[in-house]
Amino acid sequence: MEIVGVDSLQDLQGKRVLLRADLNVPLADGGDGERVIADDFRIQATIPTIEYLVKMGSEVTVCSHLGRPKGNDPAFSMRPVASAINALYPDVVVRENLRFDPREEANDAGFAAELAFGMDIYVNDAFGASHRKHASIVGVPRLLPAFGGMNLAHEVRMLSVLLEEPERPYVAVIGGAKVSDKLGLLRSLISRVDTVIVGGGMCFTFLAAMGERIGSSLVEVDLIDICRELLDTGKVVLPTDILGNSATDEFGARGGAEAAVRFSGGIPEGFRGLDIGPDSLEVFSGIIRGARSILWNGPMGVFEDPRFNGGTFGVARAVSESGAYSVVGGGDSAAAVRMAGLAGAISHLSTGGGAALEFIENGDLPGLEALRMARVPS
Repeated sequence: MEIVGVDSLQDLQGKRVLLRADLNVPLADGGDGERVIADDFRIQATIPTIEYLVKMGSEVTVCSHLGRPKGNDPAFSMRPVASAINALYPDVVVRENLRFDPREEANDAGFAAELAFGMDIYVNDAFGASHRKHASIVGVPRLLPAFGGMNLAHEVRMLSVLLEEPERPYVAVIGGAKVSDKLGLLRSLISRVDTVIVGGGMCFTFLAAMGERIGSSLVEVDLIDICRELLDTGKVVLPTDILGNSATDEFGARGGAEAAVRFSGGIPEGFRGLDIGPDSLEVFSGIIRGARSILWNGPMGVFEDPRFNGGTFGVARAVSESGAYSVVGGGDSAAAVRMAGLAGAISHLSTGGGAALEFIENGDLPGLEALRMARVPS
């Protein structure tokens, strides 16, 4: 896919550049009412583009969304992000959260014009937001000469390997909460990959489709028939044992009081599954280690809870040890890889979960199309 990169431009001295970055970083309470950056992965990803623009003498204005604020909510202010960027590049201007203005998500032409006003060039480095038809993603490129940033170009290049001629066996590992969130991806992958490993909360709808007892686990009843169709392809591999606890116990980052319980042969009523079990991890790991190309998106369980992180961290180890071309599709799975200290053994950690999956599914994104259709520099 041909995207003209900003690094192809040499005459940037004094040019006013609007850089759309993906600075949607997690924030934490730093005390005294201050919000601090909990993970700067996305900031680091766009630093090469900022550095190039600054070194070439551009006047850089960065814009991004942060979270899903309802109106002008100080909890979602870009101030912590601006401080981090200005510590490195004091002259770079960081605009306030784009989503404070409802016209951003509405792809309002007037808002796009306001963003473009006074600018000479637009650069999209926000791969993780390029599946959104928002004003800063698809509106501004209609108004300015537009180019791809270095992170965006890198994402497209690395993900395209899985679209073109990936080495076989090609294995997809898909987790997360709901089948409905990834149904399009699953259908697309079934026709391309050799094996689809399904874990996380979504596996219970598949297990229900097989007639397995799933207790009080998460299930999407209206998708059971579709899961049966996917199972009929013979490419889907599911857990054979599950870790969980009673449906009344708390789970998550703080955890609860109960120890994890292993279920094999079905989950009884009053209990729920929260991770894959050790037998499943062994089977999954064997398939992964035999792969030559791997796409992983979505955790195998509630990995924020130490009782239920074994499946996700075990898959991360297997992917890192496989020697395969491996892409981890952003979000929780990328966070788990970094938490496990295995990021250096993965071919590509994507900055965009939803965008990466949509790109793999469709081979394109609205933001990429907007760059290809953008104004030609005069």
